[in-house]
Parts: sequence; C-alpha cells; structure tokens
Amino acid sequence: MTEPVKPGDVVAINYVGRLEDGTVFDSSDGRDPLEFEAGSPNVISGMSKAVVGMQVGEEKTIEIPPEESYGERKQELLVKVQTQQLPDDAKEGDILSDGQPGSPQWVVVERDDAETVLDGNHPLAGKTLIFDVTLVGIQ
Repeated sequence: MTEPVKPGDVVAINYVGRLEDGTVFDSSDGRDPLEFEAGSPNVISGMSKAVVGMQVGEEKTIEIPPEESYGERKQELLVKVQTQQLPDDAKEGDILSDGQPGSPQWVVVERDDAETVLDGNHPLAGKTLIFDVTLVGIQ
C-alpha cells in the first residue's frame, strides 16, 4: 500500500466537476489526468486541500464552497460601458478579452444601442462545486 498524499506531493487525479443541480462543468474524461502539487495554489484551494490524505485508487466526492474555489460573485465586476466601444457583432453571452494571456475576460450580459453590461466575475464564482475525484498517482 502506498503512503497517503502529503502537502507538496505531486498528484494525478481523474475527476468530474458538477454544480449542485448536477450540471457537469468540467471533466478529465478523454484527457490525461490533472496533475498538481497538493496544498499548492496551482488549483482551487478546496481541491488542493481535499487530496491530502488520499491514497492511490481512492475515490472521493468533494464539495467545495465558493470561498475555496472561485470566490463569491462581486457586484463591482458588473460594469456598464458605451455600446459603441465594443465590436459591432458583440452579443449577449459573448466573452470579450484583449487577447493577451492572463488578461481579464468579460461576458456580455445585457446590450442595447446605448449601453452594454459586462460581467468580469469568473463563470463559477458564487457556486458550490462538487467533484468526484479518483487519485490515480503520486509522484
């Protein structure tokens, strides 16, 4: 039997991430397992902490509140801009960015001829995330 995961171990997991209503928002199915350092900030903190103590082959369902994932929704990240400042074809639901790696992304939530409301919150902000995790390796 292998040792359980300790903070600092590099782990590999397979997972399915879903919302409380059962909607799947991410999964490792069909991809390589997700690798990260347990206890590090390289993934959401709730996931990073939850794998500590697991053993290879162990399966676990983890419920992660917003404060340990993408945070609460912030009202100040809803902004109004002049519609003329945006691309002519930008419509509700579109994601806008300046294209630079790491730059903020904004979702068009309302648009009319004069003003457009943009949301800079992460799409999963304010949501409790549920992950079904299988630990497949420890390096």
